[in-house]
Amino acid sequence: MDLQIRRIVTGHNADGRAVVKIDEICRNLISTRKGQQSCLVWTTDSAPANNDTDEDASQRPVATTVAGGTVFRIVRYDSGVAPRNHRTDSIDYAVVLAGEIDMELDGNTVRLKAGDVLVQRGTIHNWVNRGAEPCVIAFVLIDAKPVVVGHRKLDATG
Repeated sequence: MDLQIRRIVTGHNADGRAVVKIDEICRNLISTRKGQQSCLVWTTDSAPANNDTDEDASQRPVATTVAGGTVFRIVRYDSGVAPRNHRTDSIDYAVVLAGEIDMELDGNTVRLKAGDVLVQRGTIHNWVNRGAEPCVIAFVLIDAKPVVVGHRKLDATG
């Protein structure tokens, strides 16, 4: 079953009045691995962001993160999702919207459930859904400097 995320984006009309510019079911669904699907809700290419344009910033091609900017996506992880151990050069704010999921770190596993929030600070991790139901997580990824521990730089990977 596809994600059914209603995406509402506001903006301004020619008189400067606040209006709804987009009100739709997210249609840019992608799957980068078996058992996972995501909806790119919005991106920015800078921080602070520019709110002056009418561009639909969910339609620009992006990788996991945007250099100097932000990414807001919602991801569904099905039971048995294919593993992807990875680290990003970002600080990630995550809110579990539905279901449960295990976040595997180096030698450590944390179970997250609906309502839990996570601040992911450039650590290598993997999402594993061992439950019967899909898990849906909202992520905001903000560009960050690569992590340095001691004198060793921990590059993005995966």
